[in-house]
Amino acid sequence: MIIREGTLAEAVNVLGKIEEFARVETLASLKRRIGDKACLALVADDDGELVGVKLGYQLDDDCFYSWIGGVTKQGRRRGIAQGLLHAQERWVASHGYQTIRVKSRNCYAGMLCLLLNNHYHIEHLEKKDELAQYRLHFVKKITSN
Repeated sequence: MIIREGTLAEAVNVLGKIEEFARVETLASLKRRIGDKACLALVADDDGELVGVKLGYQLDDDCFYSWIGGVTKQGRRRGIAQGLLHAQERWVASHGYQTIRVKSRNCYAGMLCLLLNNHYHIEHLEKKDELAQYRLHFVKKITSN
């Protein structure tokens, strides 16, 4: 398993394999969202098969936003999400950001546990129509090593 910087096209490829996402992302939708901001697309490559992705971009000089990511069903329970998170944190620290922000939903228990286990703190709850769709906003201070 190799975690490496990937392209937005590779990110679209992996995101399309993750059934939990209701909205289908395209190369155009990713480019629209990111615009001209600095960004990082990480992919998990298992012998040529892309099984994970983590995509984020700069919010401001001090803060990086971890926007979207996931692992395909065949890649789960192998530490891929943890590896992607650590790789993103290392990149963020090496590029001088002070914090990472990320949102998740109540319905993604695995992601919530991953964030809490990695010392992300809940800073805000955004209520939606259904409890399962409530958004939890997380933040983590990043230290350079």
